[in-house]
Amino acid sequence: MSPYVSLLIMLAAALVIALSGLAVSAIMGPFKPNRTKVQTYECGIDPTPARASGARFPVKYYLTAMTFIVFDIEVVFLYPWAVSFSSLSWFGLIAMMTFVFLITVPFVYEWRRGGLDWT
Repeated sequence: MSPYVSLLIMLAAALVIALSGLAVSAIMGPFKPNRTKVQTYECGIDPTPARASGARFPVKYYLTAMTFIVFDIEVVFLYPWAVSFSSLSWFGLIAMMTFVFLITVPFVYEWRRGGLDWT
């Protein structure tokens, strides 16, 4: 028996479970649409086809998302580097200092734009 057969069996089982869960919820779940439920939702602001007033679009939501992305990427790269620091020697240190410098640029940009002000 090929080593991939068990993987394909698990993939098929996961697919059957996922699709059956969707089918059961579609059949048995309540369906009571109203105006609010079927309306398009975009970060708490009512969508408009064209902004007649020409007002600026608030970017607070996107700045918060950018904060998460910047810090998440930083942790994802810093943790493995810290674990293998002794085997990387000078190359690893220079590469990580370059990364930390480059990750500081969006952090400072977001800080200056007010992404870290929670008031």
